Formats: sequence, C-alpha cells, structure tokens
Amino acid sequence: RRCMFETASIRSRYTDFIVVLEKVLGITASSSSALTCEPSTGLVAYPAGCVIVILSPKKNKQTHIFNTSRKTFSALAFSQNGKYLVTGESGHMPCVRVWDVAERTQVAEVQCHKYGVACVSFSPNGSYIVSVGYQHDRTVNVWEWKKGTVIASNKVSSRVLAVSFSEDNSYFVTAGNRHVKFWYLDASKERRVNSTVPLIGRSGLLGEHQNSQFCGLACGRGSMASSTYCITHTGLLCQFNSNRQLDSWVDLKTTSAQCLSVSETFVFCGCADGTVRVFSPQDLRYISTLHRPHCLGVDVSQGTQPGHLFGANPEAQYPDTLALTFDPVTRHLSCVYNDHSVYVWDVQDIRNVGKVYSALYHSGCVWSVETYPELEDSSVACLSPGSFLTCSSDNTIRLWKSESTQSHAPDYWTKLSFTSDLYVDGDTQYLKAEAEKAEGASQDGKSGIRVLEISPDGQLLAAGDRSGNLRIFGLHFMDELQKIEAHDSEVLCLAFSPTETGLHLLASASRDRLIHIFDMEKKCNLVQTVYDHSASITAIKFTGLSSELCMVSCGADKSIYFRSAEKTSEGLSFSRSHHIVEKSTLYDMDLDATRTHTAIACQDRNIRVYNVQSGKMKKCFKGSLNDDGTLLKVQLDPSGMFLATSCSDKNICIFDYESGECVATLFGHSEIVTGMKFSQDCRHLITVSGDRKQSFLTLAKENQSPLGLYRNPLTFFFTNHRFVLLISDLCLDLCLELLLFHVRQCRMRKADLIRNLPGTASVYNSERKLDSSDYYVLNMNIFLTKMH
Repeated sequence: RRCMFETASIRSRYTDFIVVLEKVLGITASSSSALTCEPSTGLVAYPAGCVIVILSPKKNKQTHIFNTSRKTFSALAFSQNGKYLVTGESGHMPCVRVWDVAERTQVAEVQCHKYGVACVSFSPNGSYIVSVGYQHDRTVNVWEWKKGTVIASNKVSSRVLAVSFSEDNSYFVTAGNRHVKFWYLDASKERRVNSTVPLIGRSGLLGEHQNSQFCGLACGRGSMASSTYCITHTGLLCQFNSNRQLDSWVDLKTTSAQCLSVSETFVFCGCADGTVRVFSPQDLRYISTLHRPHCLGVDVSQGTQPGHLFGANPEAQYPDTLALTFDPVTRHLSCVYNDHSVYVWDVQDIRNVGKVYSALYHSGCVWSVETYPELEDSSVACLSPGSFLTCSSDNTIRLWKSESTQSHAPDYWTKLSFTSDLYVDGDTQYLKAEAEKAEGASQDGKSGIRVLEISPDGQLLAAGDRSGNLRIFGLHFMDELQKIEAHDSEVLCLAFSPTETGLHLLASASRDRLIHIFDMEKKCNLVQTVYDHSASITAIKFTGLSSELCMVSCGADKSIYFRSAEKTSEGLSFSRSHHIVEKSTLYDMDLDATRTHTAIACQDRNIRVYNVQSGKMKKCFKGSLNDDGTLLKVQLDPSGMFLATSCSDKNICIFDYESGECVATLFGHSEIVTGMKFSQDCRHLITVSGDRKQSFLTLAKENQSPLGLYRNPLTFFFTNHRFVLLISDLCLDLCLELLLFHVRQCRMRKADLIRNLPGTASVYNSERKLDSSDYYVLNMNIFLTKMH
C-alpha cells in the first residue's frame, strides 16, 4: 500500500504541466478588415479562428491572443500608438474587444451587435472605436472604449465591407454594396450623460457609379487628408473630395478588385490574379505594378531561382489579392491572397520590390495530419525528424518540417515551415477560397484528400480522397506510385500493418461500409474485402506480433469488430474473433504504447478501452469536461502516458491515460478539430481543423521551460517474452520505490534484476536471461547506483 501511494504521488508530479501554443499555420482573413499592421514595430496581425496571430515578418516569430468566448475573430485593427488592438467577432451576440498587445490581455469589451462584426477601427487619437455589423445586423456604433459606453449609433440599409477614420478624427467613412457614407462625430459632443445619440451621416455623391459595390476604402493622409479613396469590385479606383463628391476615378485594368491601402505617397490596389497596382494619391497617376506571388500549382520548394516563382508564364494562374495593409515606417506592404498565402513586400524602392516574408497555408478544410516515424536506421529515412504531412479539401498534401537540423534545439518547432506539396491530379481549382463566403459558416465541397497514413518503414504514404480513390506515394521523391479506385464514397481511415508481423498490408475503410485489405509487397493486390459493418467505418487499426496479426475496426453502426489473421490455402484471411455493440456511435480509435489495448472515442463523450486479444473492456472514463457535444478524435502520445481528445464543442482535452484525470483543456480552432497527432518526441501536439488552420501546441511541465510531455518515468513492455525497461532521466530518486513495486508485481527478486554493478547492467525476467540486444536503458548507470 505504501508503494501504491507513492506511485500516485509520482504520477501527480508528471501531470502538472501547462500547454503553450507555439505556432499557428493558417489564416482566416478574407478582407483588409481582418489584416492590420502596427505602425512603429512592423508587426502584422491577422485572425486564425479564435486566435489572433501577431507576426514579426523579419524574425518569423509569432505571438498569440486567445478569444476566451471561443467565437471566431472577424475583424481587427491596431491603435495609432500600437499599444492596443481592437477585434470584432462573428456569431450570435458578438463582442467588440480591446486588447493590450504587450500583455496580450483584454482591457475592455462592449456587446453592441447581434449577428457579427464586419469591420472595426480606432480613431487616430485612440479615443473612439467604430464597429459595423454584418449584413443582417447593419448597425454602425461609435464606442468611447475607455469608459465602456456606446456614444452614437445608427442603422445602414446596405452591406458594409470597410470603414476608415479621417486623420483629424472628425468623421469616418463606411463603404459597401451601393454604399459610401460619411459619418460625423460632432453630434456626440451634445449628448446627455450616459446616453446614446443618433449618429449623423451623409451619403457620398456617387453619380453614375451609384450601383457599384465598393469593397475597399481608405481616408487620405498628409496633404491629401481631405480626400477619400475607394475601390469597386469591377476594378475602378475612385477619389472623393472634401465635399463627398466622386470627382475622379481610374480603371485598374483588371477583371476584379478587392482591397485598398493608402499612405501619404502611395495608393495600393489589390486586384485579381495576384496583381497589386500602385498609384499616386495626389492625381491617381499610375506608378508601378508589384510582383505577383507564386502561381497556383507550383511547388515552392523546388525553386532555386526567383524566376521559378515569378516567371512570366502566360498560361499560369495566380491567386487573387484579398487583403492589404501598409506600414509607412518600415515601408512593408503585407498581402493576403485567396489561396491563403501571406506575403510581406519591401517597397522602399517601388521599382525594385523585395520579399521580406512569405507563407503558404491550406485554403480548404484540413482533414488529417500524420507525423513521420522514428526509424532505427536514420540513413533510410526519407524525411527529416519532426516532419509531418497534412491533407486538405484544396486537393493538396503538404509536407512541413523544421529549418533546424538538430532536434534538441529549442527553436526546433518555432522555425517549422511549409516545404513541399503534392497537387493531386494537378487540379488547382480548389486552391482559391471564395471571399464572399467569409460572412457566415464555412462551406466545403466534396473535394480533396480525406485521410493520410505513413508506412512504418517511412517509405510510403497512403492517401484516401473524398471520391473513394486510394493513392500510394513514395516519400523519397514525393511521387505518385499507384492509384486505386477502391471505394464508392470517401475514404475515412487507413492503416498499415506493423513491421513486427513480417507482413506489409494496407487496410482502407470508407463510408461505403467496406474494408479493403491490400498486400503492398504484391503491387497492392487485394487480399480480402470485409463486409461486417452496416454503416460508415470511422477507424481501423492493425496490431499484433509475428505470431498473430489482429485488426480492430469501429463505426457508426456502434459496433467494434476484432479480427484475427489466419493463413489458409487461398492466402491470408481475417476472421471475426469478437464483436461488441455499444449504445452510442464510435468515432475514432487509437492503440496504446504496448499495442495491446485500444481506446475508442464514443458519441456519449466517454473513452472506452478494450483489450485487443480478449475484446473485454478494461476501463471507461469521461473524455470531455462539458456535457454537450460528441467526442470526435482520440490520440495517445507515443509514451502511452497521455491521451488527447477533441469534441464537437471545438475543445481539446488532455487526460492522464492511467487515471482518466483531465490535466489540460485547450481551445483555439473555430471549427471542429478533424485531426490530432503527438510528435514522436512527445513534446508537441499538432491539431488540424475545418477552419483551414494547423496549430502546434507545446506541452510543458509547470514552472519549467517548455520541455514537453515527459515520458512515463518507468514503463514495462512484455512482448514475445522480452522484458523491456524504459527509464527516463527525470526524478530518479522517486523511481526507486516504483521500480521495486513493479518488481514485486512481476514476481522477480531484486538480485535477479541486478546481476552486475553499474557499468555492465543485465536485465532478467522470470523465464530466461536476455542479452543486451533485447533491451535498452537510459541513464541506467546512475539509476543502478542509487538502487543498489
């Protein structure tokens, strides 16, 4: 009993950790209202779900602001001094919030809209904030944020897409569908105490352009402070004078335009096909056209010369420019394109523009993530340690890896970057995100890659798409080796057989209720098709040793099937050994570190753990802290100590696998989490979501540097009569009693466990002596000295 008490004490020390968001690979900005730059430091801010990413382009480093309400950020703007950031949200009864940028804490909020906030802006003096609601809200509010009161408000009859304050704080302008309106703050000075007065507005005189959609807007600066500049969706740059009259315009010579940014010296216009045209604010004189980004479908990792990305190919297609923001101090222009790429251009010399920073993210729902396995022989590895792959509805599979070469470097994951991609079937039509879909729920068609799986030897990548096709890629050259029309509907899960079995099998399961098993050594010949399930199959796993291979599957029919492989005269065949029916739908499954038990995520928010051999349930515990939603994903870390779950309420929970105790709750995605994976070193948790964003979470022990999830200090594996002892170099003193407790459980004497003094350690089990090739020991010399 004393040993068991100390075991619990030791475990409590290892579950005391914090979780830090280290990197976000994704962006959800769809207009200039969701992109802003800090005027003095060059920081760029943009939304990624319910997280604000504050990026330093020169250092390629991120900091983050979290929305505790879990609502998606829809608009943001820096104050003139850069100390504060104002944000708007989407969803029912959204708030406008002000954040301290240095502390990353909220300092004020007001709830003054019903359906969502389309755009926000600080007044140049920092006293006021204006916010405009979504199309069905149509409310314009002026907020004296330090007092927390709305001082003026009014309704608009059109959809508003942009807002901008005049340089002297006397008025602001809104623009939208057949709408340009000037709003004056003088009336607010006559207001009564604690009252909201009607906001006084005057429409711009549009003349023959009264039916245009004005999608970009900026008030003039410096000598042109009395002018206002707008851009129409059809590609016209318009200038309003101090009398609100549209007195000049210029054709941008483009099929469409989307965004605008104005400084004292330049007017930048974001157009279709990656074009950004530059004009003079004084007379709308054309100055230059900036570089376009990479063309759609190009592999950015293969270019060694600038011409590879920016060559003039007349047949190439380019992403449209969605958002612009200009920093007049650093003279950096930040651009967001509709393939979800971000570029920061140095326009010090407008005739010789250079690139400061670029990033390319998925433009569709990210469905799956797979980490590259650790191989015993690193010389045969196709990818570097820490690499992982993601797939998306944009029809791409993307490889991400670190720029660092040493895995122990503290910035190993902070330098993580996109390095290569596979454009499946060469189809680029899904890379462009629709700007019009930004207001409201995301829409996702039946396109793209649905699931990935990497072979245990690290040589092959299997990918199942949403049309039922199965593709096999070679990871050495990132080339497609084979395509199989395997299923009638989307492939939901894939699994390779373990290397210990001596077999090289691949199983694919689909919404069509079928499981196909292929022999990879015989050019993907079909071995068997399993028809047991009566609904969609949500997860499938192989497990077992060379003597016996098992396959476990679960699905929406609430059934769990355990199958054993048998060699017959006709070849390998899987037959049912156990069948369990639960009371709720089963959505995902993962194996523990010993591969003897499987943890299943259930619709009733429980995690049920079953023994693979007997099919009996070992334990059951709650996989979510909330009483709403459904468990969608479950993932165990490689050490077998921690288990992560994702719920339909968009939260992620991390549990102690043995005790079932929740040790952390995470959030940040604005859509459901579609995939999770622990890194091989147990330091990071990677999550992907339908909001087209990937997050990288550092898991760290409390009050220490972010070292990550610690492996269980003492783990025993019994495989094929081998006794394997894994000992970490942490808390060695505390491991002594725990070791002796396990020794007693295994009915071994201390003298049998330690035959020699430190320097030559031999490990025995109760049956036979093992040689040194049957086990490995970490820091064993120190440990044996302490125990002896």
